[in-house]
Amino acid sequence: MRILVLGGDGYCGWATALYLSKKGHAVSIADNYVRRQWDHELGAQTLTPIRPMAQRLAAWRDLTGEEISMHVGDITDHEFLSGVIQEERPEAVVHFAEQRSAPYSMIDRKHAVSTQVNNVVGTLNLLFALKEFAPDCHLVKLGTMGEYGTPNIDIEEGYINIEHNGRRDLLPFPKQPGSFYHLSKVHDSHNIAFACRIWGIRATDLHQGVVYGTLTEETALSEALINRFDYDEVFGTVLNRFCVQAAVKHPLTVYGKGGQTRGYIDIRDTVRCIELACLSPAGRGECRVFNQFTEQFTVLQLAHMVHDVARKVGLNVAIDHLPDPRVELEEHYYNAKHSKLADLGLQPHLLSDSLLDSLLNISVQYSDRIDAGLFMPQVNWRSHRNERKQAAPVAAAV
Repeated sequence: MRILVLGGDGYCGWATALYLSKKGHAVSIADNYVRRQWDHELGAQTLTPIRPMAQRLAAWRDLTGEEISMHVGDITDHEFLSGVIQEERPEAVVHFAEQRSAPYSMIDRKHAVSTQVNNVVGTLNLLFALKEFAPDCHLVKLGTMGEYGTPNIDIEEGYINIEHNGRRDLLPFPKQPGSFYHLSKVHDSHNIAFACRIWGIRATDLHQGVVYGTLTEETALSEALINRFDYDEVFGTVLNRFCVQAAVKHPLTVYGKGGQTRGYIDIRDTVRCIELACLSPAGRGECRVFNQFTEQFTVLQLAHMVHDVARKVGLNVAIDHLPDPRVELEEHYYNAKHSKLADLGLQPHLLSDSLLDSLLNISVQYSDRIDAGLFMPQVNWRSHRNERKQAAPVAAAV
């Protein structure tokens, strides 16, 4: 297939582009490299030393003989995006091109606004470009399980049967997002469903859980292809933070009671899910939703898993509980359905099988790059005046 990956320089986008290329698809990427700018703004860097994009693509070509075309620009620029769609004529567009950090969106007004403008406007531009120039193209959009929040009922896959006053209907599952970032994804979901209904666009909205892991078969071919490993409190995940903390024998920092439960998925399963969605596209006018995760854990469960695995390799660390800077339930019911991708053939990797190789060993290997000053939370959900080092104004992201 001809597949365009928007946001192909990012964590999920890079791994997906390489995986699809290796599978024989004709892959092109669009990105404006703003994710790298945000590292400079926040005074953080990925644990792993990622190369400039030109070097990454050259290394891939040299190692595999496969060519991935690159477009540098911003999808909030409709003319740029439309030009890419017309040039590449994609059969599927994989849309990772969004600011994806909840804490980043909660720093202050400017970051909340830039997150929503970037995410909502970029997705709207894409919908209009597909309508005009590629009406049969399948949109595979990365959403988030965070759109649902933590309701006290089972979470269905996108839609729920409701009976009210003697009448029944299948309706979108209620959304309770927990940040301005998650709100932007809810707006995306509504806009995509609307475009499918009125224009006949075909779309798959992948509500993804927390992704972990650095290594895929493709990124493991060379250090020049290595993927991001973010552990700072803004863009890093809690699992990455725990592994990096263990690598330097720093206490594992659990927010609050640690009962916050979320779905998790290995990056190797993320890229497979993307391909499964591309190979089995939604019908014309269909907006389907897949919950894209394989296991669910509480934060405290993750801390104990990392603690136990680290101890086996001689890294003895404590577990500390910090006041939770977020506005969230620290203990709650959580049971989310996730069967549709398994029905398409997904065979998941389990965290228990990959925690050491893909996370803890990577943390130890690059421990000289760890900045312990990035561990503690600085963004408080209850304040709109969080104090962080600010750099130049942030451009909209691809």
